Amino acid sequence: MSHPERLGSPGGESVDTIAEPFHVNGTLADYAARHGLRQSAARPPLRKYIQDVWARRNFIWAFASAKNISMYTDSRLGQVWQLLTPLLNAAVYYLIFGLLLNTSRGVPDFIPFLVTGVFLFGFTQRSVTAGAKSVGDNLSLIRALHFPRATLPLAIAVVELQQLLLALVVLFAIVFAFGEPVSFNMLLFVPVVALQLMFNVGISMVMARLGAFNRDITQLLPFVMRTWLYMSGVIFSLPALMKSGSRLAEYPILGELLKANPAYVYVELSRHVLLGEYREHVQKGGVASTGQLWLYAVVWAAVMLVGGFMYFYRAEERYGRG
Repeated sequence: MSHPERLGSPGGESVDTIAEPFHVNGTLADYAARHGLRQSAARPPLRKYIQDVWARRNFIWAFASAKNISMYTDSRLGQVWQLLTPLLNAAVYYLIFGLLLNTSRGVPDFIPFLVTGVFLFGFTQRSVTAGAKSVGDNLSLIRALHFPRATLPLAIAVVELQQLLLALVVLFAIVFAFGEPVSFNMLLFVPVVALQLMFNVGISMVMARLGAFNRDITQLLPFVMRTWLYMSGVIFSLPALMKSGSRLAEYPILGELLKANPAYVYVELSRHVLLGEYREHVQKGGVASTGQLWLYAVVWAAVMLVGGFMYFYRAEERYGRG
């Protein structure tokens, strides 16, 4: 019959008590502080956290590139789907809204107008939906390695940027195919995409924290994103709907809210810098102000980037628990 192992006295005499557990004077927190120990997943100071994220910029790019490549490995066409998906979406919207419902009336070069809206809105849409899954889909990585968790939604934003850059080849081909001349105004498209990327990073971080603690949100997002698309002027011209005498003109507050919608702001700015005929058409109507769109774009980018980062950072030590 086996017995618990007992401690022997220095002289070899056995005692009838089992060894007592090791006790520390004070609390465990005091003991850890006294010996310089800290929680492995503790949230570092903000400045140190930002430095840690920046130090892992190569990891963010490599992680995003690997994820981008692996995304379509199971399909025969592979990376071609990055171009086909937005093109097929644009074709469906053109069939329904351009031909059947005739929302294209009064909008010059409706196909470039529509493709620009679908491509640019898709950039934000995918950042939101993928950002909501960025923490939950990488729990094994979070629990195995110590790194700033903000790198995950950042990597998602980089994935979507890489996909957008490839899709822009098709977008510019369509724009030029419909007779749009090359102009210096097109150079403004670079800051538009940069501001939209900043906005996407921020909203991706907000969704990453929400999705980390409530996975049901990913089931709700398709309905939210579809509603957002219809409110963002992707398939119709908001300035045309706000002209004097139109029904929307009777509700100016609603019109101003739609104009301040961040998705609409970046889509409409992209059209203004890429489509000269559309820009002149809108400016003649006297409804939209390009300066106002730029102001909204800068404010949304700054507020969402800083606010989203801080919102995600405040829950740093909670990711991967449970």
